[in-house]
Amino acid sequence: MHSKLSSSTLLPQLSKRSLKILGLVCLGFFLTSAPALAQEATSNPGFIERILLQIQDLGPWGPIALIAVYVIATVAFISGGLLTLGAGALFGLGTGSLCAFIGASLGATAAFLVGRYVARDWVSKKIEGNKTFSAIDQAVGDEGFKIVSLTRLSPVFPFVLLNYAFGITSVSLRDYVLGFVGMIPGTFLYTYLGATAGNLAQVFAGGGEGKSSAEYALFAVGLIATFVVTYIITGIAKKALNEKLVTEEPNAQDVPAEL
Repeated sequence: MHSKLSSSTLLPQLSKRSLKILGLVCLGFFLTSAPALAQEATSNPGFIERILLQIQDLGPWGPIALIAVYVIATVAFISGGLLTLGAGALFGLGTGSLCAFIGASLGATAAFLVGRYVARDWVSKKIEGNKTFSAIDQAVGDEGFKIVSLTRLSPVFPFVLLNYAFGITSVSLRDYVLGFVGMIPGTFLYTYLGATAGNLAQVFAGGGEGKSSAEYALFAVGLIATFVVTYIITGIAKKALNEKLVTEEPNAQDVPAEL
């Protein structure tokens, strides 16, 4: 009886430990692979296209490979637009959207963790004393989910850079991850366009036609989101700065004047 109880209590602990180790191993793999992918993509313009063609030949392993490549590309500051279009062309709207969203979410989370735990000290020193950034940081801390989700909708804020930037703010990991809901419309649209193209050749050719009504609609939503998030950040930033001034004024009055 005692041995059964011991094994049953140890199993969850071992499972949690194993998951943490596995997560660290995966994160290490993606981080070490990201620089090589970034260098290759920079020096060879058609590198992502060749990767998609290789994924096409992997059969049932294709979706998993696409997710892995998407994660590495996101950490390596490579835009995932072409990968999302390719996901639609290779796997259709349903599977393609799911793969692109999972890959983007995992990659964004990895970049966020790097920004928070690896590069945070260096970046914090660079922005130390910057009242504007401190106010924005306060705004994100108060309205984390709302701001993250709105910036994901807005085309003004670059996705790959924003992942690292949020890492050095006070936004919680929970609000940051929940904010991924803002990526769904864009992911769905680009996957739809890829699925409509039908094959990678059409995706690489760029379609050749003007923007669709869906693209214009997404741009309009993104533009509105940009104004909303700017309004929210500005309002909370002003409030935070005013509160700081109010708390500092009494302290200044308590200091005796020099005779």
